[in-house]
Amino acid sequence: MERQISIRHGEEELTATIHYPVVKDIKEANHQQRVPLAVICHGFVGSRIGVDRLFVKTARELAEDGYLVLRFDYVGCGESSGEYGAEGLESMIAQTRSVLDYAVNCSDVDPTRVTLIGHSLGGAVALLTAVRDKRVKNLVMWSSVGYPFNDIVKITGREVYDEGVKHGAADYLGYKFTPKFFESLAEHQPFQEAVKFGGDVLVVHGTSDEIIPVDYAFLYQKVFWMRQEGRCDKEIIFQGDHTFSSGKEREQLITRTREWLGERQKIEQDWQHWMI
Repeated sequence: MERQISIRHGEEELTATIHYPVVKDIKEANHQQRVPLAVICHGFVGSRIGVDRLFVKTARELAEDGYLVLRFDYVGCGESSGEYGAEGLESMIAQTRSVLDYAVNCSDVDPTRVTLIGHSLGGAVALLTAVRDKRVKNLVMWSSVGYPFNDIVKITGREVYDEGVKHGAADYLGYKFTPKFFESLAEHQPFQEAVKFGGDVLVVHGTSDEIIPVDYAFLYQKVFWMRQEGRCDKEIIFQGDHTFSSGKEREQLITRTREWLGERQKIEQDWQHWMI
């Protein structure tokens, strides 16, 4: 079952879709137990639907695995209120935490099994959120931005940045981007902050990504390996583009993500049994 909801964030309304876990049998329905949570963070000028409905498909498949899944539009994107380019990364981190506040308080959600899944700029936002919010236990990063300012200015073109600085705002695909937005990108360094997250991480990238270099996946894994706790797995998808838009590569992306999350669940269950 799916339901559209609205989550309050300050003066704005974040539009979201919540996917309830699929109940496989009557016994499971009668034996109520807490379920894991996954929150999906979309990328730059994106929406909760995703290119070619990537996030819709992912959410539905994770719901089949017993997850409660929440995908949402950042301020000014999709159906949410507000102006996307008026704020910056700190605002996006705060919005993600508002969504977590709502989701963790949903009935039957297990607050000890919370995963953030982020794509592109959403991958960097998910990481930065996980560093600040100890409720996040697992992190899945798809085609993630590594150097926010350089990566986003490369996408918009330097002229958009220059115009924004000169005139106070610049148009890109119908969005108005302010100097504040670009300044916030320069203030955050995900590679440097990655060592502060103590949970498990899955990094996925395609070899044919022409927007964000596949090299970032190797850099992220190297940084995550420097931590004293938490593991990091990497999946490189041959011929996968930035949004994993072809069927074969998309299936590999979602399948690997589901398998990895399933492995985390099994490890947790085995550990609990060992403790008992």
